[in-house]
Amino acid sequence: MKNCLVFDLDGTLVDTAPDLMMAHNYVMKKYGYKEKPIESIRHLAGRGAAAMLIRSIDSQGNLIKNNPIDANTHQQMTNDFIKYYRQNISGHSQLRKNVISLLDWCKEKEIICAVCTNKREDLAIKLLKEINIYKYFDFIAGADTFDFRKPDPKHLTEILDILQIDKKNSIMLGDSETDANTAKAAKVHFVLIKDGYTEKSLDNIYHDHLIDDFENVKEIASNYLNI
Repeated sequence: MKNCLVFDLDGTLVDTAPDLMMAHNYVMKKYGYKEKPIESIRHLAGRGAAAMLIRSIDSQGNLIKNNPIDANTHQQMTNDFIKYYRQNISGHSQLRKNVISLLDWCKEKEIICAVCTNKREDLAIKLLKEINIYKYFDFIAGADTFDFRKPDPKHLTEILDILQIDKKNSIMLGDSETDANTAKAAKVHFVLIKDGYTEKSLDNIYHDHLIDDFENVKEIASNYLNI
């Protein structure tokens, strides 16, 4: 019987906020919009670069009236963001607490690990390689891996189908309502990570367990997966 942990990436495995916001502010400055502090990641991240930029611009009020954005400009901004971010993807990003300890434990227990992220697949792989945890994962599904992505539950269930994992033998770990809604719709156990990229109160986000340290996942997984 195979078991699996499926991880979100940004805000879950890795605190990528510093590098994401550097890319965000580079693009905002280039196109005449306001730069934002790192704390803004909580309401900007989670749905990919294009969504991050448009959400940021929409939050700038009258600026959008004075500097309207069309589809072509939005695409150019997104391309510039991705180009800058690709070149500076891991300079200031850090693993969350005890991620390596959990991943080593999964190897020891023969638990399959996968990533389900709304980051582009090529960028997800590049980041995982640069922070030296790519070797731990059997499958990585980004925003463009399939024709659907979170919060569509198929983003998660397709990974499990490819790996031939029964849903009852899997757990998803994430930091936002997007992750939570994905797991809930897929009927997969969900562990919510504190201090992630969400504005929503953690009490108002669906979860089976709430943690602030990946060391706690070992006990949770042992109970759910009968290890």
